Amino acid sequence: MQWALMTEPHLGMGYDTLLRMARFAEAAGLEAFARSDHYFAARVERPNATDAFATLAGLARETKAIELVVLVSPITFRHPAVIAKTAATIDEMSGGRLALGVGTGWMEAEHKKYGLPFPELGERFDRLEEALAYLHHAFGRSPGGFSGRHYSLENDEVFPRPKGLRLIVGGSGERRTPRLAGTYADEYNFFLGAKDDLADRMDWVRAAAQQAGRDPGAVMLSVMTQAITGETQSDYERNLARVAVADPFRAGAAELEEHHRKSRFPIGTGPEVRARIAELEALGVGRIYLQHFGPYEEGLLEETFGVLRG
Repeated sequence: MQWALMTEPHLGMGYDTLLRMARFAEAAGLEAFARSDHYFAARVERPNATDAFATLAGLARETKAIELVVLVSPITFRHPAVIAKTAATIDEMSGGRLALGVGTGWMEAEHKKYGLPFPELGERFDRLEEALAYLHHAFGRSPGGFSGRHYSLENDEVFPRPKGLRLIVGGSGERRTPRLAGTYADEYNFFLGAKDDLADRMDWVRAAAQQAGRDPGAVMLSVMTQAITGETQSDYERNLARVAVADPFRAGAAELEEHHRKSRFPIGTGPEVRARIAELEALGVGRIYLQHFGPYEEGLLEETFGVLRG
């Protein structure tokens, strides 16, 4: 199982904290460090929403080996030409360590706040599908140019071409998102929830990959999840209290525990969480992104990953 630390800077995290967490993840031997791409947080006072690509470019020069992931960038924020150029540039700056996640976008409030168009879901999926095809052509994965209803690319090679970039499709869509991941992506990411349909989703990804003439086993399945744990019951209760105090949505410990258990997140003592990890691994999950809302303390994160990894 691969492990990654997933951060949500729009909930209140400046660049210095982001850098500290990326360096922690690298020193801890995690495979990847990820951040979301949001411009706003409706329920958080004074959200410190930094730009995903700008900060990842900084981290590209201030880390050495860890994969850097944007999970995921809404197609509503940027034209695919801008995404392609920015991603290829960060790939070059990082020595091939960028993983580019793209999705439809879902938070209407941030679009409304900044005057960004927010089409209906069907159109957003249409745009995402075209953007993925566009990126394949821009990155040299498909020959020639691209012409679609929303986007087009002339039949000329685009440089620089990324050398190590991986493409991720992420989202909660039950059918079209897995199909797009199987057709275009190196990784399919899904937020862990109460609905137990991971096996079905992976089947749809593999079927789409096969139909596209790809190796069905080449698409990594990853999940994003929160986790609260400690090796013993007292360790767990201590860490639950620490996480509750820092929760940006001001949920209490009891509320957090109830939500995590309903969502089937890894929560509880070491044996409990490792049993849940084993279930996910048996379903074919190859990477887990631990979504962390704080506190941004290396000791807590080191303990959490230590328990999860066994």
